[in-house]
Amino acid sequence: MLSGIVLGAAVGIGCGAVSGLVPGIHANTVAGVLLSLQALLLAWFDPVFVAAAIFSTLVTHTFLDNVPSTFLGIPDADTSLAVLPAHALCLEGRGEEAVRISALGSAAGVALSLPLAVGFILFLPTLQPAIDWGIGLVILAVAGYLIVVSESPGWALAVFSVSGLLGLFSLGYSFLAWPTGGESGVLMPLLSGLFGIAVLLKASHGVMPEQHFSGFDLPAGALSRGSLLGSAAGALVGWLPGLSSATANALLTSVVGYDSNPREYILATSAANTVNAFLGLAAFYAISRTRSGVMAAIGALEEIPPATAILLAGALAALGAYLLTVRLSSTAAWFSGVNITRLNHAVIVFVAILSLFLCGPFGGLVLLLATAVGYVPSLVNVRRVYCMGAIMVPVMAYSFGLA
Repeated sequence: MLSGIVLGAAVGIGCGAVSGLVPGIHANTVAGVLLSLQALLLAWFDPVFVAAAIFSTLVTHTFLDNVPSTFLGIPDADTSLAVLPAHALCLEGRGEEAVRISALGSAAGVALSLPLAVGFILFLPTLQPAIDWGIGLVILAVAGYLIVVSESPGWALAVFSVSGLLGLFSLGYSFLAWPTGGESGVLMPLLSGLFGIAVLLKASHGVMPEQHFSGFDLPAGALSRGSLLGSAAGALVGWLPGLSSATANALLTSVVGYDSNPREYILATSAANTVNAFLGLAAFYAISRTRSGVMAAIGALEEIPPATAILLAGALAALGAYLLTVRLSSTAAWFSGVNITRLNHAVIVFVAILSLFLCGPFGGLVLLLATAVGYVPSLVNVRRVYCMGAIMVPVMAYSFGLA
């Protein structure tokens, strides 16, 4: 079994590197491919190998998905808000630092998620019915707080509501999208429009400054505080149904400002992203619920290995992914002197083509509408976090039985 765990972790690192570094490819997609090859793989490897490879892909993805977000400004479903401070640091010549902070946050998330997983498995299953009912109230309370403390509560509510309606429309009619991107493929044009293209259209011009790394510029206590807050948010969305890392990003803005504390926010959201993966696995083994496509793929295996084997594979994948992310952070030097305007235009064209490829004409429509909505915050001087209504409103509607 040990050889299957180690080999599965190695394959998962390779697959997760592809899904994390290539925008538009999610770990769920790779998990589906590995599941479809189950019969072939089982002819050569132990059953634990397939499960280890699938989960290791997800863990590795949580480490590497901040690389394209930082250097290109392209968000995925898990880095929608984190892309803003990370790409801003890149434009200041601190792109390598942003990626390294992200890797550090994910590593801290792994260390904290293992004891959390044990505690959740032992104590939370009996409380699950009450937890399920209260999800929408928690999200509603957080959204209300963010709107009330806004610079302009009226505009904040308007942006939150309109983006929420857009989220309901996009997810409710996702059957109109091409199946290339999978069930959640419509999230790519939705979040890329809100947090990608809308930002790039207002981005600075000129050339990318020289990239340099001279250590972490984290405030005192930011490492421990950001790790704990991010882990708490990741644990919340990892256990509760209907929530995702994008929801954790929004929750964290109520305590860590992505504009006032960008480095701590990057660290916290990275920790949340990785903890979400491990706690999603804990939820699967404790109450037999699948929180993502990766967990659904593991649940569909002919033989499901023990949780300890999968957690060990995830820990090994985290170690390899951390080293790989730190190594890739040095590629920041490649962007020194690059024309920012041309880079932004190239990214916008790439995202548009990718949206059409994954979701067809419906994806193009969602991307266009999301870009229009995402452009409004910069016009009315409110934070872009209120665009997270696109995720939070559908989650509330699901929790209250309205969708």
